[in-house]
Amino acid sequence: GREVAEGISKSLAKKAVAMALDGQLADLSDPIENDARIEIVTRDDPRSLELIRHDAAHVMAEAVQELYPGTQVTIGPVIENGFYYDFFRNQPFTTEDLPAIEKKMREIIQRNAPFTKEVWSRDEARSVFEKKGEAFKVELVDAIPADQDLKIYRQGEWFDLCRGPHMTSTGQIGTAFKLMKVAGAYWRGDSNNPMLTRIYGTAWHSQQELDSYLHMLEEAEKRDHRRLGREMDLFHFQEEGPGVVFWHGNGWTLFQTLTAYMRRRLAGTYNEVNAPQLLDKSLWETSGHWETFRENMFAARPAGDDIDDNERTYAIKPMNCPGHVQIFKHGLKSYRDLPLRLAEFGAVHRYEPSGALHGLMRVRGFTQDDAHVFCTEEQIAAECLRINELILSVYADFGFEEFVVKLSTRPEKRVGSDAAWDHAEAVMTRVLKQIEEQSGGRIRTGINPGEGAFYGPKFEYTLRDAIGRDWQCGTTQVDFNLPERFGAFYVDSDGEKKTPVMIHRAICGSMERFLGILIENYAGHFPLWFAPRQVVVATITSDADDYAKRVHAELIRAGLRAELDLRNEKINYKVREHSLGKVPAILVCGKREAEEGTVNIRRLGDRNQSSM
Repeated sequence: GREVAEGISKSLAKKAVAMALDGQLADLSDPIENDARIEIVTRDDPRSLELIRHDAAHVMAEAVQELYPGTQVTIGPVIENGFYYDFFRNQPFTTEDLPAIEKKMREIIQRNAPFTKEVWSRDEARSVFEKKGEAFKVELVDAIPADQDLKIYRQGEWFDLCRGPHMTSTGQIGTAFKLMKVAGAYWRGDSNNPMLTRIYGTAWHSQQELDSYLHMLEEAEKRDHRRLGREMDLFHFQEEGPGVVFWHGNGWTLFQTLTAYMRRRLAGTYNEVNAPQLLDKSLWETSGHWETFRENMFAARPAGDDIDDNERTYAIKPMNCPGHVQIFKHGLKSYRDLPLRLAEFGAVHRYEPSGALHGLMRVRGFTQDDAHVFCTEEQIAAECLRINELILSVYADFGFEEFVVKLSTRPEKRVGSDAAWDHAEAVMTRVLKQIEEQSGGRIRTGINPGEGAFYGPKFEYTLRDAIGRDWQCGTTQVDFNLPERFGAFYVDSDGEKKTPVMIHRAICGSMERFLGILIENYAGHFPLWFAPRQVVVATITSDADDYAKRVHAELIRAGLRAELDLRNEKINYKVREHSLGKVPAILVCGKREAEEGTVNIRRLGDRNQSSM
């Protein structure tokens, strides 16, 4: 690769850090043994970011072993936005150790030692790591399949077992990195194994990118929906209900406001239905969930000893689709009834490991704004376009302006004929092109090859929030499988029974998660129409109590969510408290306002006051 770069130009060879062979990153020093599409990768190429982070992980490991002899290194992968490395040491690392490690990393980078690759025999690798006291590396050597090369990467005197690739020297990492935090982690993720210390870091092309990322983290901490949930008295979690939300009055108002908004958007085009929470496991066996999804489901049996059907097993529904097929099947359907659109704000429960639970973003009990469209194959395109317009319109109403829509195509393991897949993917590819063209470039599109559901291709909608984070929310999934498994059919114009296509559609996805995203996107400063508490009428003195009650009654009659604060507290205290609770408008009433028939308006985030 280096020779190819030099053959093009000396300046390119000087800037080159790696190459890509048929799209796969490789060391610049690797021989090119077969015909391939060759790209020379420079440090400012977006693909080099993964290499910068990978190299930084190796440098961090070297720095740790220089500073703390006897520490064993285990594994150190690149992750989203950074990297980590797991270490075994009798005395675990703390955040107080990070500045010294960072300083040593900068020294190592300054040395600009070249990365070189060697291929060792298994016996040699075992012997070397055993002599170094690296028991975890010996275990990794033994785990590498016999048909794979055992690669060692050196940077100066220090070396590590690694698949690669790497850049050409440590100096190319640059200085735009930072060690972020430490955490505990079991070796191989097994609690029976030794506890390791995991050190996380982040690395970027430039200091400006690093600063932007750190600023985003700072903003994200301020906007954390769990903290705002406490400040605004929206919800809480507790041990007796792990992963399920205890909604307080303000939070439930927010939830119901979102639900009411979605109902208004569906009016006239969808039939809202409701399927049972508890169904016999036989239904989930027919749908295929009992076989493929059972570890994520909650099962139940009657608790009494003398109940007739206490041998039956029931499941709390993890999704709404099988119930909607039952509703479709109830009564004969004609092609004239299609497309039939069924919507449900359905409460579902799925088992998530306790370590994965994260506020509203990852829960065990949540509500889906779910819908299923039963249609003919000829109607797929029109329905997908209709759904797309609805999804993008909803996101725009909440202030989201940047979207990515990706089409996930057929996976290796799937159901349905190739002809049906060909038709569905062709239709959805045309729809995707229309989405991009109609947006005038505002919406980015892409393909996720092989990432479709086993029952059909799907669109995935990702939106970007106010501080640049991406959230995957809406989906549109074409399903040939479920209606057929349940024997659903409609009578076509020729009098024959036909199996309908079922399109699964979600906009918010999980209503709880979408609310978490909204809380963080707005930092709790909701637009007036959406805020759980829209107005507080607060008095300066008790002389204005009767007048404040009249103002409050007028606001309630006008349909506003208004509260009355007549407490014997100073007005500044009241204003501070309600501002912390993110109330959009505070109407202050004193003796003068009562005499004049006015109110003093204080808008959240605005220091100016106005009289009305």
